[in-house]
Amino acid sequence: MLMGLKKLKMVTIIIPTLNEAKTIGNIVRFCLKNHLVNEVIVVDDNSEDETVALALAAGAKIINSKVRGKGISMKEGIQKAQHEILLFLDGDIDPYPEDTITLLATPLINDEADFVKATFARNAGRVTELVAKPLLNIYFPGLSGFSQPLSGMISGRKKFFNRIEFFNDYGVDIGILIDMYLMKARIREVNIGYIENKSKPWESLGKMSKEVSRAIIAKAQPQSEFNMPEEEISSIETIQREMYNTLKENLSGYHKLIVFDLDDIIFNGRFIDECAAAFGFTRQLEELRFNEKDPIILTKRIGLLLKGKTMDNLLNIVWNIEMIKDIQAVVQALKEKEYIVGIISHSYLLIANYVRQNIGADFAYANQLDLYEGKATGEVNMPSYFFASPDSICGHAYCKTNALQYACDKYNVLLKNCIVVGDKREDRCILAHAGKGVAFCTTDELLEKIAYFTIEEKAFKPLLNIV
Repeated sequence: MLMGLKKLKMVTIIIPTLNEAKTIGNIVRFCLKNHLVNEVIVVDDNSEDETVALALAAGAKIINSKVRGKGISMKEGIQKAQHEILLFLDGDIDPYPEDTITLLATPLINDEADFVKATFARNAGRVTELVAKPLLNIYFPGLSGFSQPLSGMISGRKKFFNRIEFFNDYGVDIGILIDMYLMKARIREVNIGYIENKSKPWESLGKMSKEVSRAIIAKAQPQSEFNMPEEEISSIETIQREMYNTLKENLSGYHKLIVFDLDDIIFNGRFIDECAAAFGFTRQLEELRFNEKDPIILTKRIGLLLKGKTMDNLLNIVWNIEMIKDIQAVVQALKEKEYIVGIISHSYLLIANYVRQNIGADFAYANQLDLYEGKATGEVNMPSYFFASPDSICGHAYCKTNALQYACDKYNVLLKNCIVVGDKREDRCILAHAGKGVAFCTTDELLEKIAYFTIEEKAFKPLLNIV
């Protein structure tokens, strides 16, 4: 019951936004149709899409935030709000459950609470379970019962919000909850139903964890109860470190990687051979290959043949080399199957990166052809990931296998979860150490025997049969 106030519009809704054009119009209209709401404030962090225009068209008031960050946006919205009861929603959720606003506002209208936090039908996030809840149990056990302490869908009284110093990062929501608790505000958590809430990508979880942790500890430090012995701090650090190592070890089993060589595989030909034909050093190239057996010296001397060639000269060669026709489609299919796709080549990074962008791969490892003022100097820098380290598994001082190990470490992938596509004698080692080695149109009999799978046609579609 709303104590006879059902018809009284007394709620301001504040929505911080950044590039929410897909959802903001529907959210604003959803808010304004609620009988409790007559003011919706969208605080925009300089969106680069149509967020502001669409919010304005839907009936929202607009604040262009001076400083990017959710905490600043919330504070600016509070300062401009007309009403004592304030309700905050996220700008990227559509649709909200029909009763969201009413459920968040009613405890305040009925004077049953000073601050209300939403929970909803979805498994709690990873940072909530692994970071927020354990730290709250230590520092603020009175808040340990909240199922979703990081939820950004909240409501409260303006006079309480005015007393808060907002964090301007991922710690803002947990900071508000703790401040309300410390001010002895009456706090309630209400279930608003089911929400399709996107999980944050893995790469942002570390930053989020750090900022949430920092917020909780910062709020705890001024409190008299914050008196943790050094031994307990040390034990927490140990637990955290071991948890990280265990997670990394186990999660690596879910990551998959596929690596392609460049010459005679993605390319229907070899880049340096095409350069030799175009620039007239075919004979010198053949002599070098015949006479020089050390791969490092050979790479260095071949680089000298390109001295004086411009970047445009080299890229023009690439543009005229035919790639295997289905490479782009197969890379897309592999990524849909959650494979990390890379190129490891003894060609040049300039060329490998061009191909990486063209086919949609995730990374490219290759030698660095030195350029000065847009021209090749003849020098070739050979990246450290090709060279052996104390952890190398193949025994070769200079080898693509070392680069594969480097990629596995960077992307947290087990070698057994790697597929490598090669075609030459020099690919024997990397194919042997990969989980599945694929011999692609090879003439090397030993490579074919080492390989898990052989492709005899100039097409990558057969790869999809083994992933």
